[in-house]
Amino acid sequence: MTLLPLHPGDDHLAESWGTMAFGAPTIIALARLCALALLRESPAAPDALPALSPEARTLLSAARERGVLELKVVNNAFVASQRFLAVYVERAPEELIAFRAADDPELSARFLEGFRQLCAAGLLLHHLNAEFSLSAAGFQAAREIPPAEVAPLLAQAQSNHPFPGQPE
Repeated sequence: MTLLPLHPGDDHLAESWGTMAFGAPTIIALARLCALALLRESPAAPDALPALSPEARTLLSAARERGVLELKVVNNAFVASQRFLAVYVERAPEELIAFRAADDPELSARFLEGFRQLCAAGLLLHHLNAEFSLSAAGFQAAREIPPAEVAPLLAQAQSNHPFPGQPE
């Protein structure tokens, strides 16, 4: 078997491979999406916000008190879907909710898509590494979501059992 030689400019591939173990390319893309929304000339009015998915609205509502969201991976889990990048919301100082499902990779993907929607709408700000928060518009929009509307998806996220090695 013959391998193609690396391009002389590809010396960073090993380093890039290491960052992919923590979801860095996706996190960087989401941080950039937040930055692009921040650079818009005027923030969207709350009534002009794009239609958000139920998952995006659930994340927004869950973060309404503290406004702290983080993207994490569990890279020591045995099953591939358990290693996927996922959204975590700090609902209270000692309460962290993982928006992922061990037995439902599609649900985990829908919550990550909801996070992307929040970034694009200017409802999240990127701070450091994988740490995000609600923007001022995000806090306002979160308060407008009736808790009963998101209760079923929130209950589903809260009932998920942690994966092996998952931060609780």
